[in-house]
Amino acid sequence: MKLSTLLFASTASLALAAPTATIQKRADYCGQWDSTVTGTYTVYNNLWGQADATSGSQCTGVDGLSGTTLKWHTSWTWAGGAGHVKSYANVVTKITQKALSSIKSLPSTWTWSYSGSSIVANVAYDLFTSSSATGSAEYEVMIWLAALGGAGPISSTGSPIATVTLAGTSWKLYNGKNGNMNVFSFVAASEVKSFKGDLVEFLSYLTSKQGVPTSQILQSAGAGTEPFSGTNAKLTTSAYSLTQS
Repeated sequence: MKLSTLLFASTASLALAAPTATIQKRADYCGQWDSTVTGTYTVYNNLWGQADATSGSQCTGVDGLSGTTLKWHTSWTWAGGAGHVKSYANVVTKITQKALSSIKSLPSTWTWSYSGSSIVANVAYDLFTSSSATGSAEYEVMIWLAALGGAGPISSTGSPIATVTLAGTSWKLYNGKNGNMNVFSFVAASEVKSFKGDLVEFLSYLTSKQGVPTSQILQSAGAGTEPFSGTNAKLTTSAYSLTQS
């Protein structure tokens, strides 16, 4: 949910070529803004909301890369600050920043599992768009594969504005503002622990049905987890990929 200038600086420096080498497990990192580049992916710890917690910590690590398939994990415990997101450990893919009307496909797969106790968190894609490649984000598009422990999206009313079937799954769509950003959140009717679909389906729905301009430029495409609270929690991604054409 938090898109920092650090993200833009890091992703802009990545090579455009797809990864071909096999990369083995790397050591975990625990700093607030720590990250590592693996092929066309940057995996962030991103503890942007940790100040809202009364206690807690989080560490993230890469478990391997084969071709375009990434394995990674994040482990955390957060307490206090009810209703506040503490972090967004996530993987951001190097993309060509261009208008939504020019993006043909964003195929992705994501197989994950969660362990721990009293977990309140989501598992979600997070996409940002703007009228320029480097300007402040104007739209945020979240695709929640899971809403754990009562976690809920940003919403101006608390109720969905539509129910739609995309990528073979039924989603409730919510809408609200986060500062000046217009946030659309697709929340799966039931947990999707093995996702396979084209994210362009979601963007096309928003441009055709919800008034998002097709001239908006896709700035960033991430996928990770937003924790509110929980103990000894661990999100394990056993297979993740995202490509663009």
